[in-house]
Amino acid sequence: MTKTLRLLMPQWQGGTGPDYSFGAKLLAWLAPPDENAKTVEVPVEPYDHKGLQVENGMNARSALLRQLRSATKIIEAYQPDRIITFGGDCLVSQAPISYLNEKYCGRLGVLWLDAHPDISTTEIFPNGNSMVLGNLLGQGDQEFANKVKVPLDPNLVMFGGLQKSTNSQEEIIVVQSGIRRAGPRDLAETSSPVIDWLRENNIQQIAIHIDLDVLSPQLFHSNVFEKPEPISTDCSKGEMSFAQLARLVSDVSQNTNIVALTISEHLPWDMMDLHDFLASLPIFNQ
Repeated sequence: MTKTLRLLMPQWQGGTGPDYSFGAKLLAWLAPPDENAKTVEVPVEPYDHKGLQVENGMNARSALLRQLRSATKIIEAYQPDRIITFGGDCLVSQAPISYLNEKYCGRLGVLWLDAHPDISTTEIFPNGNSMVLGNLLGQGDQEFANKVKVPLDPNLVMFGGLQKSTNSQEEIIVVQSGIRRAGPRDLAETSSPVIDWLRENNIQQIAIHIDLDVLSPQLFHSNVFEKPEPISTDCSKGEMSFAQLARLVSDVSQNTNIVALTISEHLPWDMMDLHDFLASLPIFNQ
């Protein structure tokens, strides 16, 4: 039997926002049940109301490394054939994709559905979630990249829904990587750019990473750009819809074997406000 591991990783330090933890746990609750899949939660250090320390250019480096080691141990102990990951910030994809690329002898395809490339370095951004795909390619942050036993083949990686980076240094890295890319308009009515890539590279197993900010904030409000308090960012916003993502994933599944799915960066602002409201009521504290 194919073994499926559901990995709940409520990591928040990579995106420097404690709200990512709540979003991950709600994702795991919302997902359809599967009595044949094993669900394991990765221990994540809770928010302690203190600011995160920058360590060698990265926010909360030590905590993120500890959590990566924990996730890796869980995966290696279970030895799954497929992994569904509920995150948390985007860095949660490193352990499952690294494991599966080694399992499938470096031939794992990766479809990265994200408005941003996550291929950065500490010289550009201090947040660990901005470097995860770079780490998996053997680049990104060297300490994290060293944890990847078999780096991804760039020819077997494709960006979907990617916007042009507002940071020129990051955009240079994306171009130099040679990774195939299809923007939201390329995928608005068809999955052909991705299906063509799958066939050209004879990809038999694929991991799909979905950062929910690939969705238009006008259509899906539970992402970083819809935070109730205004945020200072010049990052590009997503433009895709759930219908487009569903069609794309369905088409991919008809052409190859999906062995991993990550859903990350879920920020349900209304639910968190409701949670805080309920916690403030005296009757719950008596």
